[in-house]
Amino acid sequence: MKKLTAMALLAGMLAGSAAQAQTKEMPAAADCARCGRVLEIVKVDDPKSGTGGAVAGAVIGGLVGNQVGSGDGKKVATVAGAVGGAYAGKKIAEGNREYKITVRMRDGSTKVVRQELLNGIRVGYIVRVKDGKAKLYRP
Repeated sequence: MKKLTAMALLAGMLAGSAAQAQTKEMPAAADCARCGRVLEIVKVDDPKSGTGGAVAGAVIGGLVGNQVGSGDGKKVATVAGAVGGAYAGKKIAEGNREYKITVRMRDGSTKVVRQELLNGIRVGYIVRVKDGKAKLYRP
């Protein structure tokens, strides 16, 4: 129990020091020419209908269901697989989310990037923008 508490305390201290390191001054231009400070992070829900995912899920579910049983049982399994696959595929396709990250670059310009994962990025943190994605700056 003591080891677990000590490990949790150490992990908290390390996480805290990483956050503190992110709030320091902007690195020198030679170290990070494409760096900037995160001004805003907005979660964007993609308003896709999910129809493509439903169709793909129905086909795959129907094929899998068709492999089960024989006679009338096979027909029931095929229909059940198609219906279940369509539902799952629709939900997966609808669940696409992105984050819109606004960054004030070192030269004063503003860049907005969109990406699916934040990977620890928070408002105020220093990031490196490369290939349209923001990544935490680590000296």
